[in-house]
Amino acid sequence: MSQQPQTHREIGGEQYTTTEAREEEETAEHVCPECDAALVVDESHGETVCESCGLVVEEDEIDHGPEWRAFDSSERAQKSRVGAPTTKLLHDDGLSSVIDWQDRDAKGRTIDGSKRRKLQRLRTWDERFRSKSAQERNLKQALGEIDRMSSALGLPENVRETASVVYRRALEDDLLRGRSIEAMATASLYAAARQASVPRSLDEFEPVSRVGRKEFSRAYRYIVRELGLAIEPANPLEYLPRFASDLDLDGETKSRARSLLEEGMESGVHSGKSPVGLAAAALYAASILEGEKVTQKEVCSVSDVSEVTVRNRYTELLEAGTDPDAARAA
Repeated sequence: MSQQPQTHREIGGEQYTTTEAREEEETAEHVCPECDAALVVDESHGETVCESCGLVVEEDEIDHGPEWRAFDSSERAQKSRVGAPTTKLLHDDGLSSVIDWQDRDAKGRTIDGSKRRKLQRLRTWDERFRSKSAQERNLKQALGEIDRMSSALGLPENVRETASVVYRRALEDDLLRGRSIEAMATASLYAAARQASVPRSLDEFEPVSRVGRKEFSRAYRYIVRELGLAIEPANPLEYLPRFASDLDLDGETKSRARSLLEEGMESGVHSGKSPVGLAAAALYAASILEGEKVTQKEVCSVSDVSEVTVRNRYTELLEAGTDPDAARAA
């Protein structure tokens, strides 16, 4: 008669897991619960997935490793440190300490007057030590402007980091002489948004920038030329998802608008035309063809183009399409 393996052992009235049971539990953690295949950890997405059936066993895992990479021992020794990850969004890469602006202690109690005055002096000296040179003060102000405009435009964090890197390069190459910090910061953010394929039009940048459109447009052309940034012409297709989401259009209308734009671009309709106006016109034409009730005024409000532009562009898109009956119907 076979004997069952003992998984727990009682010692002094308490049960302890045996080594065999512990090994079985560890093996079960590395096996897919559906097909018993091996699990693979995808560090780039923070997931544990089955290599056979693709089942996601765990997601949103925390990466406890460093944010940097090293390829030899000397580089590893140079980068090794403790603390929070570095970030290009701060002028000191986030390595210095920050004194909180709230006048409260660790338990949330209000600090009395004498300590509050002392804390204010510490904040003043802390700010002076964090930005000791004129270049650091310049960078601090510019990164603050980039963060403010990114929040107003709803740009993701990767665009903010790219914009900060572009501005740092311009500062290192002494490109800011004779130009305002606000204009160069706006130009850096506009270039970063174009590079990340989440573009915003110049009309959208104008209300959030502290300088005029003409000034930051000139600064943008100057940065692109001097730094040699590889920026492709704006694609109207990149504006479609955002405009369609603001208009709350269904999937069929989005797909029809994409088809209209692709056919129009093949026919060369987009040459010399504003990509924002083309995207808005494609959505308006697609809404008519799919029977959705969207007015020109609603399309213009989310795209910030005129109704005349929408009427002209959507007629051209329909005429360039493969369905002439749709153009006559519209």
